[in-house]
Amino acid sequence: MPPSKPISELTPQEARGYQVFQQSCARCHHAYSEHGLRGPGLQHLFKHKYLPSGAPANDDRVSEAFLHGRGMMPAFGNKLDDQQVQDLMVYLHTL
Repeated sequence: MPPSKPISELTPQEARGYQVFQQSCARCHHAYSEHGLRGPGLQHLFKHKYLPSGAPANDDRVSEAFLHGRGMMPAFGNKLDDQQVQDLMVYLHTL
């Protein structure tokens, strides 16, 4: 699998998504590893056919998980605005 996009090469929107990730996701998920922390590692998230939960690896499933929560993962729908969600999704596609 190709490596994740280096932070130094992120577009402005991807960089904003990286900041959202650092603030909201990094305490439980590794971005540049498939090894879990409190939640699964997210490297190559969209390069796999399925998420660790078994759900399809697509934008709808991933955004649903962080907006509404899933299992131990809390919901972030009340904490992130639409632009932050879009930026985060764009960033996750670089992993």
